[in-house]
Amino acid sequence: MSSPRKESLEPMTHRDQLVAYIEAGCKPKEKWRIGTEHEKFAFRLSDLRPLPHGGPDGIAAMLTGLQRFGWSPVHEGGNLIALTKPDGCSVTLEPGGQLELSGAPVETLHQTCEEVQQHLAETKAVGSELGTGLLGIGFQPKWRREDIPWMPKGRYKIMRDYMPKKGKLGLDMMLRTCTVQVNLDFESESCMVRKFRLGLALQPIATALFANSPFADGKPTGFLSYRSFVWTDTDPDRCGILPFVFEDGMGFERYVDYMLDVPMYFVYRDGRYIDASGQSFRDFLAGKLPAYPNQLPTVGDWEDHLTTVFAEVRLKRFLEMRGADGGPWSRLCALPALWVGLLYDATAMDEAFALVEDWTAEDHAALRRDVPRLALNTQFRGRPLRELAREVLAIARKGLERRGCTSSKGRDECHYLDPLDEIAELGMCPAEELLESYRKEWGGNVDPVFRELAY
Repeated sequence: MSSPRKESLEPMTHRDQLVAYIEAGCKPKEKWRIGTEHEKFAFRLSDLRPLPHGGPDGIAAMLTGLQRFGWSPVHEGGNLIALTKPDGCSVTLEPGGQLELSGAPVETLHQTCEEVQQHLAETKAVGSELGTGLLGIGFQPKWRREDIPWMPKGRYKIMRDYMPKKGKLGLDMMLRTCTVQVNLDFESESCMVRKFRLGLALQPIATALFANSPFADGKPTGFLSYRSFVWTDTDPDRCGILPFVFEDGMGFERYVDYMLDVPMYFVYRDGRYIDASGQSFRDFLAGKLPAYPNQLPTVGDWEDHLTTVFAEVRLKRFLEMRGADGGPWSRLCALPALWVGLLYDATAMDEAFALVEDWTAEDHAALRRDVPRLALNTQFRGRPLRELAREVLAIARKGLERRGCTSSKGRDECHYLDPLDEIAELGMCPAEELLESYRKEWGGNVDPVFRELAY
């Protein structure tokens, strides 16, 4: 989710401008960057409850404490709701107070992992003073939807009212999920399409390897990635695997046409959010938006609208890989390592495409349906998905080797994949390990997860 932006006065009057905006994201390979984002649940150590925004140990107190490390505050309606740095890095709030680090665009995995490590050190320092902790998991394991405090951000109020009109689990998505994702660049329209298709096809592999959300309301759900399942009943207008991406004619224009058909949430003007939920950006482009009549959209409105789709891969001026559950520190660097290894090396992309090029729409749909429940145990084309995961990881590792990016200590980027290799070789995803602990040493109590997966 985004923090309030600076309003842009540049008007949008026709479709070609929308296409040109996304197309401007194309950049030569030497300028490709890596942007890692991760969310975690903030909780009170004394009773494990999620933090409210206010109060001596609330989210605002956490954000205030972090400012000693060079962060600048962002306010909305008098409330402290985000932090920023000049390099593009930010700390923002999800609707239920989940704390998100949106990393700066960097060149190597070593740099993105240093950034994550620094952020976690800062939050731990502040948390130790406030008596708060951070939990790395994909879905809130203990507290019910009604137990989660809402953050005071205008866009969330509009989404809160609209979500129940479209699906049964949209509010759970907002309040009780956490993810880790990576943002990656493309060189051209054809490069974007190729990466988009490969990202969508292999997103279930990431979901299975990172499956880390088996609990809800203090008990097992029957899913290994309940977070992933929640997205299947959030909003069919803006979620899913986007079959059109695999069709002839896919490109920037086709994606813009898709976005024009995704209902809007809001218009941001003069520091406030205008409820335009369910209305059409096409009408806005024609100056006929009912919520804001006789007005045209700006570049900022288009930027906002692009953030309101929640497909497994999302296109802005870069591609977001969105299929993984949140998890502990040891796996935060593994997600960007997986996708950088696959998508930033031409040979790796060719080898990965050879695995998926004959998959049908039914194959994609079956993986999306079964992986949230079964993860690596999913049967796909006559074999368990863990075997395919091993092949994908081997391709990614070779891709990272060919990148040849070494740290100051002379290590390449491949070791960031080690946690995933261990999961694939064992054939047991993180959620299955949690369930085993729950049934044995935890005695049917989820509370220990706040200790086991805390940062």
